[in-house]
Amino acid sequence: MTTEEILAATALHSWKLVIGRFNDFIAPLNDEQLQRQIAPGRNRLVYLVGHLTATHDRMFPMLGLGQRLHPEFDEPYLTNPDRTLPDPASPSEVKNAWTEVNSKLTAAFEALTPKEWLQKHSAVTTEEFAKEPLRNRLAVLMSRTGHVAFHAGQAILTK
Repeated sequence: MTTEEILAATALHSWKLVIGRFNDFIAPLNDEQLQRQIAPGRNRLVYLVGHLTATHDRMFPMLGLGQRLHPEFDEPYLTNPDRTLPDPASPSEVKNAWTEVNSKLTAAFEALTPKEWLQKHSAVTTEEFAKEPLRNRLAVLMSRTGHVAFHAGQAILTK
């Protein structure tokens, strides 16, 4: 393997590991358990799952991988605090959307070459990218992996 292949494979492996651990944590939970708050007066677990789903769903167009699957999650899970708006789906449906988005994202990620990982994403202009080539698809993957890991740490507090 080339250095570029090793770096891309390492980042993708980390993504799969973190996503897999979060999947394993939420998979056995029922709707009532997904309604638990992280701490009194704080976000519910379903809100975190919806938030992560919406964030990951935005990666499709950002990384040039296709159209979004669940834009209806933006308002209740990204734009507004928890419990400001009604949930657009049941907790089980939110969990299913999480699985759907991440399964399709991971499959798309696996198809990218190391060279494609180092290309710019749509949130950066060509001029900005020429000045800052580290604003690439791989950087987005690494950032989102850390984001899931952070919220997974919060989610564990519901146990």
